[in-house]
This record gives sequence, C-alpha cells and structure tokens, in this order.
Amino acid sequence: MSTDLRTRVLSEHHVSRETAASLDLYVAQLTRWQTVKNLVGPATLKEVWHRHIDDALQLLTVAPDATRWLDLGSGAGIPGLILAIAGKERPGFHVHLVESNARKCAFLSETARLTGAPVTVHNARIETVIGTLTDTEIVCARALAPLTQLLAWTEPLLTRGTVGLFPKGRDAATELTEAEDEWTFTRDLIPSRTDSQARIVRVTSLSRVDP
Repeated sequence: MSTDLRTRVLSEHHVSRETAASLDLYVAQLTRWQTVKNLVGPATLKEVWHRHIDDALQLLTVAPDATRWLDLGSGAGIPGLILAIAGKERPGFHVHLVESNARKCAFLSETARLTGAPVTVHNARIETVIGTLTDTEIVCARALAPLTQLLAWTEPLLTRGTVGLFPKGRDAATELTEAEDEWTFTRDLIPSRTDSQARIVRVTSLSRVDP
C-alpha cells in the first residue's frame, strides 16, 4: 500500500504521531501473523490502509463521543482493536473484543499489549458474554453474520439503549428486508467512505415482531 494513502488516511482522521506509530505496529503485527494464521483475506492485506484501517476508523466519525465499545467476532481486530488504538488517548475509552477462536485472541492480546490499546479480550462465544456487557454505548461487528442474526445476538443491548453499528456491503438493503420479518427497529443507512456500494447500518432501538 502506498505511503500516500497511509498519509491521507492518518490526516483525514486527525491521527496523532503516537497513534500513527501504533497503527503502523498493528499493520506490522497483522502482516507477521498472517503468515501463520489467516486473519484477513490475503488480497486485502495489500490494501490494508484503505480496506481495514480507514474502514474501521470511519466508525469513530459516526459515534465521535462514545467511549465504551463492544466488537463482536473481532478476528483480526477489525474494527475493534483499530478503534481502541485510535481512541487510546481519550479518557475512559475502552473496547471489549469478543472472539471465540483462541489463536485469534492471542493475536488480539499481543497486539493490544504492544500498542497500548485499551481493550478487554473475551475468548468466548457471543451468547455467553453479551448479557454481561450492558453498559456498552456502541456495539459493532464487521463481516460476521446477517443482520437478523446480529440483532438476535445484540438484543440484550439494543433494547437498553446501546447503538448498533454494522458495516454491510451491497446486500445491505436485502438484509434489512429480511430482518424486518422478525424485528421492529429504528435504523438509518450511512454511506461508507471506503466503498460506494457499502453502508453502515445504525440501529437505535429494537423489539421483536409480534407473532
């Protein structure tokens, strides 16, 4: 990935020099671990600043005042670990990372230690921990599951005032239609800054459709 794109991403997100160094360290860690654990699609690693860093950081522009985040199915830490790195200079900023794969959790824990990212890594299934994290302001998940399933997992949070931010690709409208068969929810679609066909689905209330 070109130096120019890295510079543009850091500039547009007003990233400090220290945070930029931490993001560089994250990219180095991702590249190193990718050789032994397939954390991301191999082709996307060549576009890491656009496909992963910029894509994750845009969530901070959607919820700029939130400090308590939860990332489900964190995998390579996208977006959760990246958000934690970017937010670590803000008082009280913290991200819970939920990932059931132990080797991916090892990557998350080691990279968080090296970058100083304020995270808690939960090596667990979503349904076993979601009810313990009800003080979350924002819950997010990228490339994890259809929207209907995401709403089912996050129901304990979204019914208490937590906001859901779910990046979706070109099938966002279809997923919304399918979800509306089971759920009543307030939502809006935010255009993605990294893909003209993608949207961020923001969910601000949730209830089950009456049978």
